[in-house]
Amino acid sequence: MKDTDTGFTIKNIGFIGFGLIGGSIARAIKNTHPDIFIYAYDYHEASSNNDYQDAMADGVLDYVTKDLAVGFSKCDIIFLCAPVKANISYLEKLKPIIKPTCIITDVGSVKSNIHEAVKNLSMEELFIGGHPMTGSEKTGYHYSYALLLENAYYILTPTDKTSLSSINLLGDLVKDIGSIPIILDPKEHDEITAAISHLPHIIAAQLVNLVRDSDDVSQRMKQLAAGGFKDITRIASSSPTMWQNICITNSKIIKKILDKYIKYLQDTSDALSNMNDNYLYNIFDTAGEYRNSIPSKSVGLINRIFEIYVDIMDEAGAIATIATLLAGNQISIKNIGIIHNREFEEGVLRIEFYDEESVQGANTLLSKHNYRIYER
Repeated sequence: MKDTDTGFTIKNIGFIGFGLIGGSIARAIKNTHPDIFIYAYDYHEASSNNDYQDAMADGVLDYVTKDLAVGFSKCDIIFLCAPVKANISYLEKLKPIIKPTCIITDVGSVKSNIHEAVKNLSMEELFIGGHPMTGSEKTGYHYSYALLLENAYYILTPTDKTSLSSINLLGDLVKDIGSIPIILDPKEHDEITAAISHLPHIIAAQLVNLVRDSDDVSQRMKQLAAGGFKDITRIASSSPTMWQNICITNSKIIKKILDKYIKYLQDTSDALSNMNDNYLYNIFDTAGEYRNSIPSKSVGLINRIFEIYVDIMDEAGAIATIATLLAGNQISIKNIGIIHNREFEEGVLRIEFYDEESVQGANTLLSKHNYRIYER
């Protein structure tokens, strides 16, 4: 990959941390630029790690090292894909070994703290903060795939000393892997992500804990919690280490947003006590109107689920018939299952796909065969 303005060529890229996001970025780079040599640093104490071995076997990685000085001194771009606090610790280790033209970027969902560390280390000319606004509740290289970056917003937070050529070079790479680069100030980024990502994860986790602690020995809550409840709390299954890091490194802004949310909950509690029907109607009315205005087909910070719901008869072979029909038309199913708690769901059969194209194809195909389809 070559910068047409400066003539600078990207030949080598390094990854520190190689899970879902790092693996997906590396896969996308290999798909679009197979000539780029990709290094990965294996920081695990054990002699080997299956993720790195699998990535080598897949042809995604070209070289795995346990010594940062090996390979990373040649890198033109280095992606820091470890937990937020760990990414900061690697800056000091990289500083004496990297090329003066190297671009260091990260993928963390908190930016202010790593920018502060970069400034303290006088590495501002080398650094561009990064945050691909995509992901999954699943973790690890095993779940990575190149299309995870497709049409996703990719936030870039350059420093005041980052050169325009470096911003353009990284921005072009982001475009090449299918993402949409957006430049933000680090603090602005942290305020946005605290509201639309960090707080929802806290809410989801504590809602699950509330139900867990409120359930009795019969576990009826757990039994009936399928469907809508499981969907809205899906993100509670995310990596606890990653979210512990995020909460600690963005604690002030998250607390400000959380305190504001607690006020909203207190107002709702007061409305219930006072039987304030107008207030209760308005919270659902305004929320519904705003949520419906959010584009459903764009990729946001919390990964979208590609799914449809289908009405089927309770008879032998009903699911197999649909699965065979879809497979016969080269439409891959990610997950399929019966919904028993249908209080918030239309359609008894839930089918999850890998992408929007599959949703559209399945909708058209099943409709032609007289199935009733519901999209959420």
